[in-house]
Amino acid sequence: MLYRIAADGLVLFHLLFILFVLFGGLLVLKWRPLIWLHLPAAAWGVSVEVLHLACPLTEWENRMRLAAGQTGYGGGFIEHYVWPVIYPAALTPEIQLALGSVVLAVNVLVYLRLFKLWKARRYGKPRARGART
Repeated sequence: MLYRIAADGLVLFHLLFILFVLFGGLLVLKWRPLIWLHLPAAAWGVSVEVLHLACPLTEWENRMRLAAGQTGYGGGFIEHYVWPVIYPAALTPEIQLALGSVVLAVNVLVYLRLFKLWKARRYGKPRARGART
């Protein structure tokens, strides 16, 4: 029973991690120190998708499910939980590359915006013409 609860908790953590990889840059806009967690997480997320690496969270979940007497599953978290809901077709390397590219693009856009904001604060925004001081 404990292993099953741990496996279910790990699935929830895995989903939250994926959402953090994709949208964590938006949190960095509000809480700057979070950048030190988000950048490595985003790099890992892109690497897993683009290089087709195995995610250790999937392996840990499978081990917990087997210890609980349940069957594990092949493939990764996205293929098992998310992909069947969104797309009934099997996950292909091309689609994984596209997913990794989306993660990278979203984060590059967010961080470009973030660095522009930081630069503007650091050097001060130029005042509009005719603005009173």
